[in-house]
Amino acid sequence: MGYWGYYVVGRAERPLAELDALAGAEGLTLREEAPGGWQVWEYPSGDGELGNMNDLARETAAPALFGYVMDSASVVVEAAAPESGAWTTCLARAAMARFLGASDEGLTVEDYFLEPPDAAERAVAWAVEAGHEVNAESVVDVLTAEADPLAENLFFRLLDRLGVVPL
Repeated sequence: MGYWGYYVVGRAERPLAELDALAGAEGLTLREEAPGGWQVWEYPSGDGELGNMNDLARETAAPALFGYVMDSASVVVEAAAPESGAWTTCLARAAMARFLGASDEGLTVEDYFLEPPDAAERAVAWAVEAGHEVNAESVVDVLTAEADPLAENLFFRLLDRLGVVPL
């Protein structure tokens, strides 16, 4: 069985875990700090209320991003920024399709998540708002890759491509 849980990414002068937007997420653990005030926090399992990335972006006045890892096979990526708004996509799309395959509604990955080129366009706008210049093709490469072997690796590769946390 793989990892289930959230990664919370944001930029602030104080720890993200102390912010009102994440007040319901008891047990957040700082995983990494990066230049420019970027922080990556971990919230294992899906139990409990994490919060809302729109609220986090609004409270920090900076882009924010959540990554929900599902069994180390795929990641739901939710992002928001004060100016460019919110968007959602996933990493390891084939694995996500397998998770959704059990759905009786017959919905597909494309029904839930932006497709890679559209998600890359939104990710570039998110990164620009964060003060980073990003190559959209390098983001598409991550968005179309499969887990190798862990989806968490793809998530951290995405953070690297967005200029947030270098690998």
